[in-house]
Amino acid sequence: MSNAKQHAENFLKENGMWYGDIDMAACCDAFLDEMYKGLAGQGGSLKMIPTYIETGKKLPKNKPVIVMDAGGTNFRAAAVHFNDNDKTVIKNIVKASMPGVEKQVSKIEFFDCLAGFIKDLTDKSEKIGFCFSYPCDMHPNKDGRLLHFSKEIKADEVVGQMIGENLIEAMKRLNLPADKKVVILNDTVTTLLAGKVALAEQDFDSYIGFILGTGTNTCYIEKNKNITKLKDLPPDKSQIINIESGAFSKAPVGTIDKSFDAKTNNPGMQLLEKMISGAYLGPLCLEAIRTAAKSGLFTSIESERIGRITSIDTKSISDYLAEPVARCHILGEVLSSMSNYDKAVMETLIDAIVTRAAKLTAINLSAAVIKSGKGKDADKPVCIVAEGTTFYYLTGLKEKVKKYLQEFLTDKKKRYYRIVNVENATLIGAAIAGLTN
Repeated sequence: MSNAKQHAENFLKENGMWYGDIDMAACCDAFLDEMYKGLAGQGGSLKMIPTYIETGKKLPKNKPVIVMDAGGTNFRAAAVHFNDNDKTVIKNIVKASMPGVEKQVSKIEFFDCLAGFIKDLTDKSEKIGFCFSYPCDMHPNKDGRLLHFSKEIKADEVVGQMIGENLIEAMKRLNLPADKKVVILNDTVTTLLAGKVALAEQDFDSYIGFILGTGTNTCYIEKNKNITKLKDLPPDKSQIINIESGAFSKAPVGTIDKSFDAKTNNPGMQLLEKMISGAYLGPLCLEAIRTAAKSGLFTSIESERIGRITSIDTKSISDYLAEPVARCHILGEVLSSMSNYDKAVMETLIDAIVTRAAKLTAINLSAAVIKSGKGKDADKPVCIVAEGTTFYYLTGLKEKVKKYLQEFLTDKKKRYYRIVNVENATLIGAAIAGLTN
């Protein structure tokens, strides 16, 4: 058994995929260097997008705001207010599928569809907080210009367009009340804001918003004086920076990562995301298993069976790690007839790729905490508000992330943190942004 694990480990090392070969300090320094470049407008893989959203503004009570949430392939909207006890009240929830999921849509079709979703909410408030979870170049008026779509949305004419401005125009076309102030932000920012309000009674030094689900991203609070690519910012203030961390390109990339990346819809982009997020971890494991089979790592009979596997998603990986021999998932079916040697090889490959994802996630979060300049006192940790099915439900991942954070961020860097989850964070954060901007 140990011989099988050693062969699998050697295979991963030869292909640049072994998590033990990742130097956390060096990779974190590379991440921080990309962050500095992004803040200075000097290129690099991290966009470091200023959001112009501050976090210290007073939250009005009992004042409604329209919230919209466009993330992945699903859309939600609601009317939200905060009562006298700062508790969130969510009413009139709307759920729908995002335009552009099934087929290519025009700019007008896209925005008219979004406006139509909120037709019964437009009389609730003159303010809209819109969580638009796709990369946008943000403007000081809190509107954003879409840089590109992800997650398979097909609406090419929308790329390059101002989201809030076009939403208002669509509302006018549909004869809806359109005298609105729209604030655009993404899901990491809403997550951060939701945590700051929901946990206001707890003593945190700063806040980080983190998403690890289908995709991944991170945001943190930065001093304006450090955002040197922008002029005329009030130097004594701070704002939330959207790192667009899934695009980090300086992590060690192996040969299997490269072959997998070449088969995706966006080769060369979102390299970290393809190593840690739910949309990619299952298929990446399959790429590694197939490559290992072609290399003779499995016995010849099992190599042939593995070659017939057409797809593996991240849920299947999670199910396998929870119950390796269960036959209710595709890997269980394959493993049921495997020798102990082949089972050990399979387990080592999959566990190693998930462990690498955890280590890279810890590096991402460590860099964000360090760059914030906060969390130096154990009594005032940085609050990491984390969301996402991959982070919470991929078997063993969260525990591995916390282990690496403890070893590197706390034990070595002497920075302290606490990971929390806030229910309905996206809607709450969008409401906060809409009401305070």
